[in-house]
Amino acid sequence: MKNSADFLPTSVKEMKALGWDHVDVVLFSGDAYVDHPSFGAAVVGRTLQAAGYNVAIVPQPNWQDDLRDFRKFGAPRLFFGVSAGAMDSMVNHYTAARRLRSDDAYTPGARHGARPDYPTIVYSDILRDLFPDTPVITGGIEASMRRNSHYDYWQDRLRPSILMDCKADMIVYGMGEGIDVEIARRLEAGEKIGDIIDLPQTVVRRPVTEIPAADDDRNVILASYDECLRDKRRQSANFKIIETESNSMEGRVIWQRHGDTAVKVNPMLPPLTTGQLDASYDLPYTRLPHPRYAGKRIPAYEMIRHSITMHRGCFGGCAFCTISAHQGKFISSRSVESILREARAVTRMPDFKGYISDLGGPSANMYGMHGKNLEACRRCRRPSCLHPAVCPNLNTDHGPLTDLYRRVDEIPGIKKSFVGSGVRYDLSMHHTGDPDVDRRNRIYNEQLITRHVSGRLKVAPEHTSDRVLELMRKPSFDLYHKFASLFADVNRRAGMRQQLIPYFISSHPGCREVDMAELAVETKDMGLQLEQVQDFTPTPMTLSTEIYYSGYNPYTGEKVFTATTPAEKLAQRKYFFWWDRAYRVDITRSLDRMHRPDLLRRLYPSKGRR
Repeated sequence: MKNSADFLPTSVKEMKALGWDHVDVVLFSGDAYVDHPSFGAAVVGRTLQAAGYNVAIVPQPNWQDDLRDFRKFGAPRLFFGVSAGAMDSMVNHYTAARRLRSDDAYTPGARHGARPDYPTIVYSDILRDLFPDTPVITGGIEASMRRNSHYDYWQDRLRPSILMDCKADMIVYGMGEGIDVEIARRLEAGEKIGDIIDLPQTVVRRPVTEIPAADDDRNVILASYDECLRDKRRQSANFKIIETESNSMEGRVIWQRHGDTAVKVNPMLPPLTTGQLDASYDLPYTRLPHPRYAGKRIPAYEMIRHSITMHRGCFGGCAFCTISAHQGKFISSRSVESILREARAVTRMPDFKGYISDLGGPSANMYGMHGKNLEACRRCRRPSCLHPAVCPNLNTDHGPLTDLYRRVDEIPGIKKSFVGSGVRYDLSMHHTGDPDVDRRNRIYNEQLITRHVSGRLKVAPEHTSDRVLELMRKPSFDLYHKFASLFADVNRRAGMRQQLIPYFISSHPGCREVDMAELAVETKDMGLQLEQVQDFTPTPMTLSTEIYYSGYNPYTGEKVFTATTPAEKLAQRKYFFWWDRAYRVDITRSLDRMHRPDLLRRLYPSKGRR
């Protein structure tokens, strides 16, 4: 049983029990404090601790009382760190229909209301007002994805860089724990926060006079925020630049004018080396929620408590996803030894029953993958290594991953390891032309299905329409049919009765009502009644969101239809539930209106229409 001394302190009492007379850094988080490598505040805190700094954490501070949570540690010696948490607060708080959610997975007891909307802004502003001379540095998903001008779906307006909306001195975007250490060292050496302007993965305010006169090999200039407000197509064009630079191994500095201030976005760091990533996961995490939550359940922790993350980054480039914008397109993988060490640590947890819930990552089967010719990767400007087709320079050998699964399962105390993260079947089924690699990939698929599925394998074809899938940067639905056939064949040969659960999205840019009707018919013909479905939710810094907001594809300039009104969205979503009699009359009328008797007959054969 761990006690509070095993954690970073969350109170002055805990700090004094450690023998400290001061703190160097105080971290404020919108999430509960779980000392686990899947929780950003714990990673940043442990990394700073390993560098020799005294770090305290204030989880989910009360921003509505006398602000005692913000005052309790006083001014730290170096800086305050602020994060909204593991999710954008507005995604956390509201549904795709903009309805308030009733729970919060990152709060004890799933209680709603433990954080404000936009904690990045609220926390930073409180700290600046209380401690005007102490640097305030913000990071995490919310700040990362809002580092430039961005469309906010919940307010239905274009907002400036979040650095212009809050009183923080700097944003550290992406997986920036190493940058936090560098900032601490520079501040400790006597540098002023306003003079630290060139660190990778940071966003700072600068005088507009520093914006270069023109683009060059080190700088690129976006349309200003005011220009984007006047013309949505300027915002759309900006996104192409931002995505391209964010996915480049050697990106340029991005400048954007906001009135009389310039926002400077320094390029991302190169991918972490295996040694650097191992060092992060080898920090002394307890892997547990802080004892202050004793007896309370934190749903997000329950999901990952016995899971293991094997790598960072994702080269899928899905149009509606922010992973590459935050973690990068290039994969950083842990060593086999580091993963096995963590697996052994999981077996020593008192509640471990023998099952690893997930051996994965952002996309489970990208572990250890990279370009065969890294110089070609250095020059590459593609946002995706899988779309429109798998890059011929990509090493897609799943052999090392299959071997790693086997070695984890050989650890005493582990009965079985599951893969709960999303699997890119377009990657594992890709035919390389190399007989040995193709054979190892077939073995991977078979072992995944027979040994690492907990009865149901969830995959994400997202849609059935090739036109919509093209905008999503996803493969043709034909490939899902092939994978479903393989899944059924492997189960049949193994004498197993597992389910393949596909995930679909409605109202994505480019999707029309007839596309959803065709999706309903095609999935019905496959014998599916869909479970994993969702309306498209526009979130900052995705291609899909930029199309939703502007009406244009940033890469082609073409106008794209998007369902934006509640009525248009409901008209699409209802087709997920064609089997529910409550929707039958409305669907029948809609198909009659669209003059699609062929779809009506297939969805509701004449003998079942009355």
